[in-house]
Amino acid sequence: MANRMTAIVHDERFSLHDNPAHPERAERLLSVLEYIEELPFYGELDHITPEPVGEEALLRVHSEAMVSRIKTTVGWLDPDTYLSEDSYEVARLAAGGLVTACDAVVDGEVDNAFALVRPPGHHATSSRSMGFCLFNNAALAADHLARMGKRVLVFDHDVHHGNGVADIFYDRSDVLYQSIHLFPHFPGTGAVDEIGVGAGKGYTVNAPLPHRVGDEGVREIMHEVMLPVARQFDPDFVIVCAGFDSHHTDALGGLFLTIDFYGELLGQLLDLQSNIVCTLEGGYKLDVLKKGVAIELGMLHGTPLHCEDEAEDGRDPGNVVDDLRRVLEPYWDLSS
Repeated sequence: MANRMTAIVHDERFSLHDNPAHPERAERLLSVLEYIEELPFYGELDHITPEPVGEEALLRVHSEAMVSRIKTTVGWLDPDTYLSEDSYEVARLAAGGLVTACDAVVDGEVDNAFALVRPPGHHATSSRSMGFCLFNNAALAADHLARMGKRVLVFDHDVHHGNGVADIFYDRSDVLYQSIHLFPHFPGTGAVDEIGVGAGKGYTVNAPLPHRVGDEGVREIMHEVMLPVARQFDPDFVIVCAGFDSHHTDALGGLFLTIDFYGELLGQLLDLQSNIVCTLEGGYKLDVLKKGVAIELGMLHGTPLHCEDEAEDGRDPGNVVDDLRRVLEPYWDLSS
């Protein structure tokens, strides 16, 4: 496999958004950075310095009231989501970091990238920050690309449904959102029949999966539904919401995926479209988080890595494939 020009996005200012007692804390990213610096290809990675996303771009995706609330609040937005004194600027930097990485790929400066940014974003809706997320990094980047005329696939392998991304693009056909997630689970959205409205019907594809479904069950979902739909959509660009709380040891997880399987997922998406940027979402067991990022960086770079990691046999995904075929049949060819 030929090596690719891969970039990482990082900035030490991401640590300014911090609550050491919270699962989503500065230590998460610091542990990832320390680990990947020891990778054999680390010296070949490009480094992108993020620029904060502009307020005009924020307001194309988020409400003015939401932006104002993040700008003026220090403390708790809800029982899960906190704001430090610098969080507004850090959140703008996180979203801008992903946008900057996407621009670098579009401009041919790099082949692909991993945005090592925080706070995460996929739960933030058009009008509400929630689930540890302030602004929706993936949605801001996807909207930016769509305004260039790009067709964008957002693929989400976090254990939680990315309700914010789904909400923001629910009536649009220029962005296809696909999610594998534990169900029932926070935030309670992501049922099979949530497929979009109006022009966006068929462009939200949710795979709500049972506890302990494992690699094999997700592999079936990918083969039977996600990849066929994605090929027909024919994206110009892929954004991966890279959440590693779907790993079998993560206390907030439950999908029972192994670390190597994240590389397999990314390899399938690279085969679909080489213009790809990953953005960090969940993952709260530091040993898993850093190895998951490393596995995906290895796939992006063309230097696959392997991690000794086994999970108990997974479960059959149940009726999800048949249910997805039924609701998506009017929009995509999923005949077996």
